Amino acid sequence: MPQLKSSQRKWLRGLAHPLEPIVRLGKHGATEGVLSEIDAALDIHELVKVQAPIPREEKSDLAAHLEAELNAQVVGRVGHIFILYREQSDPEKRKIHLSE
Repeated sequence: MPQLKSSQRKWLRGLAHPLEPIVRLGKHGATEGVLSEIDAALDIHELVKVQAPIPREEKSDLAAHLEAELNAQVVGRVGHIFILYREQSDPEKRKIHLSE
């Protein structure tokens, strides 16, 4: 997936504003089950919020882990909320169309 421009990230954050977190990480963190739930949510919605109440020092590592494992991009982080985006592979099923 190509790297998003800052204007595209900003637009996606605006789209995500009214959304509620779909997945919440528990005390065990980003387990295989949690990652599969986020993966399924990204397939359906393309843009999801994930709540991860973890210490500040671990947030950058978690963001990198989510991007690598899910082939998605973290387009925003506010407090304990991560906003993830992954373009739908099937062009006919895409709900979000990014401008160039």
